[in-house]
Amino acid sequence: MKNIAAIVTEYRLNSHADVIVGKVLEGFYQDGKEFPRMQIVSMYVDQTDEKRDLSRALAAKHKFTIYPRIEDAITLQKNDVAVDGVLIIGEHGTYPRNERGQIEYPRRRFFEGVTNVLARYKKSIPIFSDKHLSFNWTDAKWMYDRSRELKIPFMAGSSVPVTWRRPPLHLEAGVDLIEGFQFGYGPFEGYGYHAIEGLQCMAERRRGGETGVRGVQCIMGKEMWDAFDRGAFSKDVMEAAIKLVPAHSKLDIREATSNAKIGRDAGLMVIDYRDGFKGVVLMANGWIGEAEGGSFIFAGKIKGRAEPVATQFHLQHVRPFGHFGHLLRAIDSMMQTGHPAYPVERTLLTTGLIDAVMISKAEKGRRVETPYLADIRYTPTNWRNGADAIPPPTKN
Repeated sequence: MKNIAAIVTEYRLNSHADVIVGKVLEGFYQDGKEFPRMQIVSMYVDQTDEKRDLSRALAAKHKFTIYPRIEDAITLQKNDVAVDGVLIIGEHGTYPRNERGQIEYPRRRFFEGVTNVLARYKKSIPIFSDKHLSFNWTDAKWMYDRSRELKIPFMAGSSVPVTWRRPPLHLEAGVDLIEGFQFGYGPFEGYGYHAIEGLQCMAERRRGGETGVRGVQCIMGKEMWDAFDRGAFSKDVMEAAIKLVPAHSKLDIREATSNAKIGRDAGLMVIDYRDGFKGVVLMANGWIGEAEGGSFIFAGKIKGRAEPVATQFHLQHVRPFGHFGHLLRAIDSMMQTGHPAYPVERTLLTTGLIDAVMISKAEKGRRVETPYLADIRYTPTNWRNGADAIPPPTKN
């Protein structure tokens, strides 16, 4: 059993702390039945809402200690590293939003606080950081470099790559995937990251693995469909994705997403991969939204196949939010073995992509060159996504 420290922004019902750390405390589906091989022994909570906070009651119930400093949660106020691994959940809470619309969650501050302790005592333990590494590339790259410097097993990202896929779709490594299309919806940065990660966990399977990105562009309004007409992505690939959308507006997709009032923050993310792979994300706000299973849909074109392949990244929108259970299985594997279930380089790349997209969006669709992403190369692992039955809904 591995002793784990949880460093979280806030701990309230249905927050990411609840649906990730809560599954360490109460089981993969928070039903007290099947547990990871971890236990929470300490916690740091950055913001506490007196009316909604769950951490203090859970600390009493599960006999862990909430510490006032990150350092204390790692050392248990002893003169050494006293835990086997760390969960960083830098999502939710009240944090500033910058001029580009990015929420400045303190993920680097959390990571820096943890790694300063590890460096002081010359220790290396696994760290998982939820979602993208940071709201900006500079901090993300610093975190990555710091993990390499200290030889820390480091993993990050969201539940999208590991959740159920409906229909099942597993691309073998080295497949001749030449084009990828991804539907997304919701808040442009927060859910846009999910959509980019959905695209990337498929794109990385292509022949040659990941070789980097030259530039990105965010296009909105009528211009996104002008880009489509110019060949930014193929009609048959988008139509394959549309077939899997669980529900959508009766309006035409072009009409809904081009109208700023209806399709608020709808937009197209065009990603220029170095090897010629064509990748796009369509945030189809105003046309799709929070439907059964979610509307994160991938479709791809494989050389030599007449029909595109497609799948829905199925999310459970009610408790127990079972897709987070699959994320925890990947985390648990790293905590036990010291080897990340999948490369952190994927998260480094997707963090850089969403940051560049937000720059392009703020600057009215200017193409953003990304030489810092051009040399990110990695080979995907064969960690499999969820294949079990979706758990029944439970009461809060």
